[in-house]
Amino acid sequence: MAKLKWWQTAVFYQIYPRSFADGNDDGIGDFKGITEKLDYLVNLGIDAIWLSPHFPSPNWDCGYDISDYTNVAPEYGTLEDFKTFLNESHKRNIHVILDLVLNHTSDEHPWFLESKSSRDNPKADWYVWVDTPPNNWQSCFDGDAWTYVPERGQYYYHYFMKQQPDLNWHNPEVKQAMWDAVRFWLDLGVDGYRLDAIGTIFEDPNLTPHEVPMTLAELRRFTELAETAEDKQLAEKHWKSMFKNQFGQAGLHELMKELRSIIDEYEGDRMLVGEDENIDYMGNGNDELHLVFNFPLADTNRITPEHIRRNQVERLSRLSQLPMGGWACNTLSNHDRSRIYTNYGDKHHDAELARLNAALSLTLLGTPFLYNGEEIGMTDYLLPHISQVKDTMGSWYYHTIVTEMGVDPEEAMFRTAEMTRDKNRTPMHWSNKPNAGFSPDGVTTWLPINPNYKDGINVREQELNPDSLLNYYKHLLKVRRETAALIEGKYLPLHETSQEYFAFLRSSENQRVLIVLNYSEKRLNLDFSDTSEISGRKLHTLFSSGVRSRVDHTPNKLTIAPFEVFIAEVKP
Repeated sequence: MAKLKWWQTAVFYQIYPRSFADGNDDGIGDFKGITEKLDYLVNLGIDAIWLSPHFPSPNWDCGYDISDYTNVAPEYGTLEDFKTFLNESHKRNIHVILDLVLNHTSDEHPWFLESKSSRDNPKADWYVWVDTPPNNWQSCFDGDAWTYVPERGQYYYHYFMKQQPDLNWHNPEVKQAMWDAVRFWLDLGVDGYRLDAIGTIFEDPNLTPHEVPMTLAELRRFTELAETAEDKQLAEKHWKSMFKNQFGQAGLHELMKELRSIIDEYEGDRMLVGEDENIDYMGNGNDELHLVFNFPLADTNRITPEHIRRNQVERLSRLSQLPMGGWACNTLSNHDRSRIYTNYGDKHHDAELARLNAALSLTLLGTPFLYNGEEIGMTDYLLPHISQVKDTMGSWYYHTIVTEMGVDPEEAMFRTAEMTRDKNRTPMHWSNKPNAGFSPDGVTTWLPINPNYKDGINVREQELNPDSLLNYYKHLLKVRRETAALIEGKYLPLHETSQEYFAFLRSSENQRVLIVLNYSEKRLNLDFSDTSEISGRKLHTLFSSGVRSRVDHTPNKLTIAPFEVFIAEVKP
């Protein structure tokens, strides 16, 4: 087998900088705080950081509305602070990739200020302008996708909120300016990029209207109230139809090839991972993106053995069809998704399921991405009052359904708290001190701290508890790092009709490892003697979340406890 690249063997850890570590006591995370926590990440056992946007921004979309692509937001520090963070990360053998937002800028970016000033400005064609709205397209955040600018007497297009105007990527000057920004950070030494919302970069050139008989707010409300299977299916159909002409259009593959050629100019195996599930964006396996996320694995509220098997068959078969081969990339959580502990829990066995799903991420074939806080079991926090909401998508929805649809404010707040991304972006819990040790007592944090930090959901208490989720992650990451088959081994599903457990082999040239994840309350008595790769051998335990009286087991008499994670090397 060819030697794997660093990004194939690494475990990535996403840091949402505003919420990770407050180094200057102002209630907002920053580079000083992140740098001070790098040793924590080393001890955790991760290999790479994906850093959510750190650029100057008015923060209408929490940093994804960028006003300067080659600088650092003042609340996070200075460019020198970033360089210190990057250098200190590299000293610890931690790679760093940045968020790259290609689709749009902030409406406060100098480019847009010039573009909107007049129709004959040199940057007049840097964004998408029309004389009158040509269709009924919606912004996926806040209603109409066309916003009027009196200076030009025209409308500009925005897939996201009106403060995020779409760049015109058909203009070669736009492309050159963005590629210059890409090179700026690569020249500083960053190891690659996570590409934000790549599917939105181009639109249907015919500007074809959608055929959904609702606005965005009406569709969201219809989805919330859908109870019958028929209404739920109709809602799903409408969501797909509403944005189909604004997403995944022609030109993306050529653009990704250009970006890949820039990445390949640099030494050190710089890499690209796309915020998209479409394997087509990996090109032939060697000429577009290095990775795309396996979002279909995460797109459920209940992870089951059947769901995992079906997902792996679909993903791995598609990756194997790429002419140069493709590498998998698995994640269950990020800054836009409900937290693992909340999303996949059943209200009865949340702790057990969180451990199972951590093991799933870290044992499947491919590169795993973790999200800061999942290692201590942080949960979603539903904000109680609209004044606390920072996610503009949420506040827009609240005010729209209250004022235009007459929804009771109490219900509207509950719906908003559920849908807003604030719930999974609250500050990291470092201790059981006031403000969870994120900021000093008395400092108002940018989002409220989840009160359950007092219940042991914090780093300090879990570091001292050998049975904590944090120490479980550390142990699991150590086993992964020391077990070649868990990094490079091929995937072979076993016992494919089981509804209670998910069993599979990871096989490398010199090692075979059996993984059993019991998703049931039952104690299982399993027999793997009919599996040729295991029959006649013994199973040497590498990791177990259960209590085992011995290390070695026979394949025909393997007992698995309820909700147990069992990892064993197949020995002669």
